[in-house]
Amino acid sequence: MSAPEFAEGVVGLVDFDTYLSSGVHIGTRQKTGAMAPFIYRVRPDGLYVLDVRKTDERVSLAGKFLARFEPASVIAVSARQYGQRPAQRFGEVAGARAFAGRFIPGTFTNPSFKGYIEPSVLIITDPLADEQPMREAAEAGIPVVGFCDTDNETADIDLIIPTNNKGRKALALVYWLLARQVLRERGDLPPEKPFEVSVEEFETKSVGE
Repeated sequence: MSAPEFAEGVVGLVDFDTYLSSGVHIGTRQKTGAMAPFIYRVRPDGLYVLDVRKTDERVSLAGKFLARFEPASVIAVSARQYGQRPAQRFGEVAGARAFAGRFIPGTFTNPSFKGYIEPSVLIITDPLADEQPMREAAEAGIPVVGFCDTDNETADIDLIIPTNNKGRKALALVYWLLARQVLRERGDLPPEKPFEVSVEEFETKSVGE
C-alpha cells in the first residue's frame, strides 16, 4: 500500500508516509459492521485496510473532546502489551492517569474497593483486551474513547479512533498524536511550537519492557 492510493485525500496531523510506515492502516482479516465505514479497501490476501484520513480526523476530534476534561480525570488503559508504554507515556505527557496490564474488576463500579476511582472519561487501547474497564465505564455512564481495529465491536464506545491497535509502532504513533492534540486543544502547546516529545518515547522497545 502506498501514499498515491490516498492522493485525493488530505490529512492534517502528520503526513501519509508516517501513518503508513507505522502500520496504522493495517487491519485484520475480519471486519465488523460497526467498523465498515472506516475501512478503505480489502487486499487480495483478505486483509482489511483502514482509511488513515478517518484516523486523522478522529484523533483530531478526540483531542478536542479530551481537552474538555480535567487532566487527572482522564484514564487510559491497556492490557495489550504494545499499548502499555504508549498509554503510560500519554498519561505522563497529558497529565492523565494510565492503567497498564491487568485491570482489577470493580475499579470503576465498586465504591468499597480501596482502588475505586471515578474517571470522567476512559481511553481504551483495544475493546477486546480492555473489555472489563470498557464494560464498567458503560455501566457507570463514563464516556469511552476507543482505538478500534477492523474486527472490533464498538457498542460501548462513544468515540471510535480507527487504527491498528495491535502493532507496536501504530500504537506509539496514535497515542503520541493524541497527546499532542490534547495539549494543543488545551492551549498548553501553541500551534507554532513543536512537540518536543518524540514518538519513539511512546514506543515499546523490547518484549518485557
